[in-house]
Amino acid sequence: MVDADQTFVIVGGGLAGAKAAETLRTEGFTGRVILICDERDHPYERPPLSKGYLLGKEERESVFAHEPAWYARHDIELHLGQTVDAVDRAAKTVRFGDDGTLVRYDKLLLVTGAEPRRLEVPGTSLAGVHHLRRLSHAERLKGVLAALGRDNGHLVIAGAGWIGLEVAAAAREYGAEVTVIEPEPTPLHGVLGPELGNLFEELHREHGVRFHFGVRLTEIVGQDGVVLAARTDDGEEHPAHDVLAAIGAAPRTALAEAAGLEIADRSLGGGIAVDEHLRTSDPDIYAAGDVASFPLPLFGTRLRVEHWANALNGGPAAARAMLGRDTVYDRLPYFFSDQYDLGMEYSGWAPPGSYDQVVIRGDAGKREFIAFWVSEGRVLAGMNVNVWDVTEPIQRLVRSRAVVDTEALADPHVPLAELVP
Repeated sequence: MVDADQTFVIVGGGLAGAKAAETLRTEGFTGRVILICDERDHPYERPPLSKGYLLGKEERESVFAHEPAWYARHDIELHLGQTVDAVDRAAKTVRFGDDGTLVRYDKLLLVTGAEPRRLEVPGTSLAGVHHLRRLSHAERLKGVLAALGRDNGHLVIAGAGWIGLEVAAAAREYGAEVTVIEPEPTPLHGVLGPELGNLFEELHREHGVRFHFGVRLTEIVGQDGVVLAARTDDGEEHPAHDVLAAIGAAPRTALAEAAGLEIADRSLGGGIAVDEHLRTSDPDIYAAGDVASFPLPLFGTRLRVEHWANALNGGPAAARAMLGRDTVYDRLPYFFSDQYDLGMEYSGWAPPGSYDQVVIRGDAGKREFIAFWVSEGRVLAGMNVNVWDVTEPIQRLVRSRAVVDTEALADPHVPLAELVP
């Protein structure tokens, strides 16, 4: 039973937190809603930071989840630039890190997100070393890319994942020289495997990006605080005026760990372990978004998903669960990317070793196709590249667990809907 005297506290001011607060109000909750954000900017969406906003194609105001006045209008107590440094589960309080203020909660939602992994090599303190996670990072990087393009400067990117590739595409559109250093044999190797990773390598090489695979960055060389080059473990030195560390993100679990909440195993991506209702090992504390590790029975595992759709859907699901609604969170992982003239969407989960073939429907050479990762005739994941309005049938196909005719799967003339029993 939820009543107007209750206080729901949300720690984390990203998209998941903003959408959770919104959902509490739209679902009729009339109690206190306190949203605590450690950034001074209002809650915003992160995809534009490496896409439209970084490219200068979207205005700064477009990234925010709500207009600033929305929070007061909906009686959301928004604390910007504030941190929470402790949760007392027995007293049911959170403590502000700046002045020690205690706030009592009836239900608590942790949406603390993730933070960029740091390069642990000499030279990372130089002014030209960047990360991309926050709006302030994107604002700075936007100016850097424009200057590199104007001056024919060099950007070295450590990591050929989604962020690394999207920034590489943006940098080339600005006119900067780009070198990507990646220890795996292809871009996106851990997500797409070599079969589709090669496609992204070809795409970027066509646009002038240089790749250096099978090596790690070992040192950033500088002088007078300025980046001059990046060295790799094969002894090569790559010219650089700026370096972007794009080697992944780590869930921000310190607050949860200190509170004694269960944390998922690192082999499963870490994160705060939650049940199907996004409830942690404490029945009055929930977690969602990048920091949450939730069970997905369809694949017989638990997952931690660092993508926009997980925040967009997970925040509202957690809010409904906090209100006592019968909510089960079992969304398929979904993400999208835009690089040059290539747009793609991916649904499902197919890590290397989980599938026995990749089935292509369409023309991969023209980059207009759908790829399916298949195991024993069952579709584990699908990625549509420059083919649109197919996410729903792809997700139905994955969820069905049906054994499909792979020839029909590869035939563009056979509607995907006909393959779902």
